[in-house]
Amino acid sequence: MPQPSTEFGEELRKRRLDAGLSLTALSGAVHYSKAQLSKVERGLKAPSRDLVRLCDAALGAGGALTALVTQVAADTPDEPAPGRVDEEEWIMQLSPGGPNRFHPMGRREVMSAGAASLMAWRSDPTGPASPASGAGMLEASRSLLTHYRRLGQTVEPGLLLPVLIAQTHTLRELSAHTDTGTRRQLLALGSRYAEYVGWLVQETGDERAALWWTQRAVDMAAAGGDPALAGYALIRRALVTLYRDDAEQTIALARRAQDGTLPPRIRGLAAQREAQGHALAGNLRACLRALERARTLLERQEDGSDEPVIGTMHLPDPVGMVTGWCLVDLGRPREASEELEQQLALVSQDAVRTQVRYGVRHALAYASAGEIDHACALTTTLLDGVATVRSATVTIDLQRLARVLARHSTHPSVRRLGPRLGTVSHLSTS
Repeated sequence: MPQPSTEFGEELRKRRLDAGLSLTALSGAVHYSKAQLSKVERGLKAPSRDLVRLCDAALGAGGALTALVTQVAADTPDEPAPGRVDEEEWIMQLSPGGPNRFHPMGRREVMSAGAASLMAWRSDPTGPASPASGAGMLEASRSLLTHYRRLGQTVEPGLLLPVLIAQTHTLRELSAHTDTGTRRQLLALGSRYAEYVGWLVQETGDERAALWWTQRAVDMAAAGGDPALAGYALIRRALVTLYRDDAEQTIALARRAQDGTLPPRIRGLAAQREAQGHALAGNLRACLRALERARTLLERQEDGSDEPVIGTMHLPDPVGMVTGWCLVDLGRPREASEELEQQLALVSQDAVRTQVRYGVRHALAYASAGEIDHACALTTTLLDGVATVRSATVTIDLQRLARVLARHSTHPSVRRLGPRLGTVSHLSTS
């Protein structure tokens, strides 16, 4: 977290005076109290990250104020070791009470632990699967993944993870008993399942397990003849650092995923993530350049593959939505609220997870712009959806919104919203 900083306070005061602004004028521009700004300028109080971003934008500092804030360095998320697609046994425990568990184990561990008390069944590995069974599994599994991704918009991750893990295992197992062409297709589709499992696991708040599943997706894709998914794994790792507020690592990982040998869609998604990193750093120009590059790449025609799309399938204009997202972090809440409002109107009402993810950002933009009544009204409409999807990443923004609204604790709208907001923003996501 930012620490009290005399250097930051002095630079803030210098830039404020150079801009010809009084403390009262700056207070009105960033919607923080004059007393709090005075304490920050004198090095008596640490500025919040939101205050730093708002001051940086209001004073046209171009990220200079953001760069001065001392933060505890976040470690780069570990990259799980790659492995063969058949090197592990997958153990899943399902409880009627809800706390289900998944654990990968080496085969020697399984043998030493014993399994006499477990109900067990197996397929016969001695004979090949028929071409019809492989083709049938491919057709059914592609259709199911589309349905599961839609269902994932309206339920909490824990309800879907067991069936998705089982489906991934089925594709992996069947691939060992088919001809080479079908095997590659089964593994490629299995990699998409594993990637989606990784995303849902991140939504539970378990970063380490999310990255493990992403690496499993990379392994399966590589075994199926698609090494490009390794580039997308970098984008997923950059998402972890983004939610840690680590701009430097987010940018670095996203740039690694823009290698010219990767497909345009992966490079476009990586450029979007880079833009989000630049927004954290307060660099407007670099952010806009990355967004422009992302739009150019994402507008390119796909190669006609019938594999499920990588990345979101619920945003009609992903670059437009990410632009609104970035404007919040750039300390430009009014511009952000306008962009997010336009983009949210295009999102299906059935895409609840997407609606609340960007809807909370929308409310945060209004709150940061001082439009408290509007922010509270928007938040009220979102809380049922937030409670339904149980998203760890959405909760991070919701807690940030709660802190902004807490500065206006005597406002009637905030007082009415407070109890419900406090309850939902602390719901367990695991």
